[in-house]
Amino acid sequence: VQLVESGGGLVQPGGSLRLSCAASGFTFNSYTMSWYRQAPGKERELVATIRSTGGITNIADSVKGRFTISRDNAKNTVYLQMNSLKPEDTAQYYCAAWGLRNYWGRGTQVTVSS
Repeated sequence: VQLVESGGGLVQPGGSLRLSCAASGFTFNSYTMSWYRQAPGKERELVATIRSTGGITNIADSVKGRFTISRDNAKNTVYLQMNSLKPEDTAQYYCAAWGLRNYWGRGTQVTVSS
């Protein structure tokens, strides 16, 4: 089983990034997928969740209106589109899979700074 995040990097405030999480080794289209983030010295925060069919999503209030979660079950990939990024969005971003078992990726770093 693997969850591999990509797309992180350094971006200026107001910029955009799209994170991807490629899944393998389990039945992706049966799993709810989530994005979490953790900044240094802070607790891990749930950012967004999308159900297996993609029909129901939840977004944290802290990013609502700026971030969008989506998935492509044909590609076994979940995405996090992040717009209007702020310095407080700086964190390590992780994807997670929730189903018969739970899986976590290793994360990708997002740094928002001028």
